[in-house]
Amino acid sequence: MLAPKLEAQTPAKSVRALFLRVLESVLVVFVVASITFFALRLLPGDPALLILGDQASPEALAHVRAQLHLNEPLHVQYARFCFRLLTFDFGESLRWPGSEARTRVLLALRPTSELAVTSTLLGAIFGTGAAVLASGPWLGRYFRLVEWVLTALAAVPLLALAPLLTWLLAVRFHACALPSDVESGPSALLFGAALLAVPLGAHVGRVARGSLAEVSRALYLTTARAKGGRALRVWFVHALATVMGPVVTTVAAQLGALLGGAVVVERLFARPGLGSLMLEAYASRDLPVLEGAIVASGALFVMAQAAATGVHLLIDPRARPERTKSRA
Repeated sequence: MLAPKLEAQTPAKSVRALFLRVLESVLVVFVVASITFFALRLLPGDPALLILGDQASPEALAHVRAQLHLNEPLHVQYARFCFRLLTFDFGESLRWPGSEARTRVLLALRPTSELAVTSTLLGAIFGTGAAVLASGPWLGRYFRLVEWVLTALAAVPLLALAPLLTWLLAVRFHACALPSDVESGPSALLFGAALLAVPLGAHVGRVARGSLAEVSRALYLTTARAKGGRALRVWFVHALATVMGPVVTTVAAQLGALLGGAVVVERLFARPGLGSLMLEAYASRDLPVLEGAIVASGALFVMAQAAATGVHLLIDPRARPERTKSRA
């Protein structure tokens, strides 16, 4: 009996795998949207009373119920909701009359996406650079200092770290613009993203450091050094390429916490975005905007996870689906 032989992945298999992942992402967004729909309608309390208050007149309550179709059977409401979900149409905002809920959500989606994407890039670069710094021979016995710093940064809550760094850098020493100063342009975005990237970079650095430690004595690195390769080139070109899979996996696993941190940063520094919009919609009982914001947040998370999975498949052939067959 010979060893199993790996069959090369064909383009058809790649397309099928990509289609299955897209279908899985769509199903996850649909489940999130359905949970949001039933949670806002089956929880105790009349949504119309929650929106208008106990002192509202019967006419006003009837108008809100008609506007939100709350006077229809639940299955009819759900069918209408699913149909509107295809076009991301959640109706008219209650807080901003005359404005579509999807318009408010799409306006808030852009700054949140910019903050999340920028913080992801900064966190990955910071964590990977710190891991290489701690793994190479240039630090000598002080390499553990970098590990201690990464461990401490991963353990400190963002809610405690962000105000402290903001006071030191933006208020006390005026080294950068406040994250809430939208008129400052990219500088405010970069500072807010850097605050959000600190925990992510710490997690990435710890994972990358462990992966680099495992391959530090690999034969191909010894060969690269024997050929006269410089230390930086050996680590960045040869060693780092083999551990990018765990790094991308770590980034994908931390995306949920990253989006949650984006909500904290937006609310803490009064930045526009999905986090501020959701809290405002919840406070004003604007159900159409709240539904749209939750669905958009879930879709953003799922798309980010799918993108991270695609990058992992692209840079690490071992993660690609393959079929094994054995022959006698």
